[in-house]
Amino acid sequence: MKPICYCLIYFLSLLILSACGDSVETSADADSPQDGVQNNEIVVSKAQFESSGMTLGKIQMTTFADRVQANGHLDVPPQNLAEVSAFVEGYIHQIDLLVGDPVKKGQFLVSLINPAYLQLQQDYLEIKEQLTFLKADYERQKTLSEEKIASQKNFLKAQSDYKSASARLQGMRKKLELLNINPSRVENGDFTSTINIYAPITGNITVINSSLGSFVSPSDIILEIINKDHEHLELMVFEQDIIKLREGQAIEFRIPNVQGQSFQAEIHRVGQSIDPEKRTVTVHADLAEEHPEFVTGMYVEAQILTDTVSALAIPSEAVVEQDGQPYVLVLQNQQGGQYTFHKLKVKTGRKNADRIELLKNPEFTADSQVLVKGAFSLMGEN
Repeated sequence: MKPICYCLIYFLSLLILSACGDSVETSADADSPQDGVQNNEIVVSKAQFESSGMTLGKIQMTTFADRVQANGHLDVPPQNLAEVSAFVEGYIHQIDLLVGDPVKKGQFLVSLINPAYLQLQQDYLEIKEQLTFLKADYERQKTLSEEKIASQKNFLKAQSDYKSASARLQGMRKKLELLNINPSRVENGDFTSTINIYAPITGNITVINSSLGSFVSPSDIILEIINKDHEHLELMVFEQDIIKLREGQAIEFRIPNVQGQSFQAEIHRVGQSIDPEKRTVTVHADLAEEHPEFVTGMYVEAQILTDTVSALAIPSEAVVEQDGQPYVLVLQNQQGGQYTFHKLKVKTGRKNADRIELLKNPEFTADSQVLVKGAFSLMGEN
């Protein structure tokens, strides 16, 4: 009898353990949370939705612009950039400027000193004195020639000497004026060994290449002045995009070193020739407003807005990429204190500042809503 008893006890034990296992599984299912993911559906409780700051957004028609990418820099017209140099060589005698200093047209910039300036003034005065004698001799020979007293040859020589000296005098006078030396003061014997250079335009000093005592020749640029009154964009656009461009089209541009800001401009001129090496065309664009903080020469990245089109779009924040594919969470229903979302792979198109175009998808309707804030955290957990 004992073996039979042992067998009965063994089988009864197995039945009891099996019953306990079923009881544990049922209990675990009863305690599992309702929030979760099944068949690409994500269920979120109202409490979780509100505590996580989640928000919904609508799919709606949005206007997008086709864009042409371009790079370039800030520039000024040629007449607003001056490279200051001297007409003659000399040594820097006075310079009291710093880079960035504002100057006005006609303001003193720098002076040069050179003994050769004295020789130029001396030559001018000597020719002027000679001209007095030559003029008198010319008039005398002219009278004698008319009265047939002197030969025509003497008259012609006197005439040639007088006109030649007169031309040299005028040339030297203009040269003195170019050097900002007053010929009238030279005629009075007031010589100077220095010459002054004045600002040709109003603007700001951007470059200084010389210092006190340094030697400069006529080919040397002493300093540069830029007037930013008409600062603009000079953009380079590839030839395949030129046909899309028109004067007056809007431009959005940014300066990489100025984070988080974009600025506006408008096409003023489209170049009419292609760079044979770069295969690009220059586009001139006017700024929508002045920006005193901009510095000429800054690199810019621009988007030229060409044609516009209306299309279905959602907030950019609603799109989450997983494995290189874009997904959104579309609201299926909202009841019983729960939000049920369907995880849907989508195809996107154009973009603007805050919305992305959704290409045709039959699962979207005019009333469709998507999860905007919180989509990334939910799909990241999936």
